[in-house]
Amino acid sequence: MVKLTRFTHGLGCACKIRPADLEKVLAGLPPVTDPNVLVGADNRDDAAVYRINDALAVVQTVDFFTPVVDDPYTFGAIAAANALSDIYAMGGQASFALNIAAFPVNRLPLGVLNDIVKGASDKAAEAGISILGGHSIEDNEPKFGMVVTGFVNPSHVISNAGAMPGDALVLTKPIGTGIISTAAKMGLAKEETMREAEEIMMKLNKISSELMLRRKVHACTDITGFGLVGHLHEMAVASGVDAVIEFNRIPFISEVQALALAGAIPGGTKANYNFALGWTDFSQLSMIERYLVCDAQSSGGLLVCLPEEEAETYIKSLLDNGIAGAFIGTIPGKGTGNIKIS
Repeated sequence: MVKLTRFTHGLGCACKIRPADLEKVLAGLPPVTDPNVLVGADNRDDAAVYRINDALAVVQTVDFFTPVVDDPYTFGAIAAANALSDIYAMGGQASFALNIAAFPVNRLPLGVLNDIVKGASDKAAEAGISILGGHSIEDNEPKFGMVVTGFVNPSHVISNAGAMPGDALVLTKPIGTGIISTAAKMGLAKEETMREAEEIMMKLNKISSELMLRRKVHACTDITGFGLVGHLHEMAVASGVDAVIEFNRIPFISEVQALALAGAIPGGTKANYNFALGWTDFSQLSMIERYLVCDAQSSGGLLVCLPEEEAETYIKSLLDNGIAGAFIGTIPGKGTGNIKIS
């Protein structure tokens, strides 16, 4: 049986370019002056939004990564769910996708790529969209992802830049996939723990997004390679606010703390922590707890920012649909993107 993670240097979204390095690259981009660009790269949002007319805008994203699990079919499904999540985070409806594949044809049988594509195709069908083509190259490492295109009313775009003082923060999936995937590669994770993580990563954020749109949402992002703290920081900076997280309210996947204690800390998680030191108060957390809140996620949940009274209703609607949403913090006031974890 082929184990995909043996063919990679790193796992999933933990392979993102380090946030500090990415900041330097993006800082050199020229400003966008097209008035039809509603969301571009300036706020580090989840997808681009381009207005077609007063009633229609295109939402588009691209996302791909190295395998985060060993099974090819499961990897394809996770990669598809991860790419689709960016559209859902913007409040859009996904319409179609294109595959992106890099594959070591001299190291792995083509049947493995076939299984990856099948996993993605089945997940796209679950989301109600078609895959219309794509692009592939030969590579020493397998990589897979999607370009996803969707649509949204320009007046209904949910960006990461609208958080307001007094808002609550709701998280729709538990944290820990980076640590657990690393532990599995090290042979430390139990089969049931890895299965739990795989189910979480394969789960679409479609319902969470649809339920979010029934509430008075101010901002949203999804939690992927920069971790909970990193993506919250992007939201806080874009919104001109500070944020507070209550550690004991954050949902974590089973066994993740024990695996972190055993040393299963991804390089991407450590990079996230080092980057966060400049704007996060970790003083009340142990070193392991700091890594947990910075853990590089693959296909994580939505982080939704909305008024506290709306948050209660939203969490109830999530629970009614089998999704364990959790209130994890607040936006105390205006600021510069600083985060305090209590």
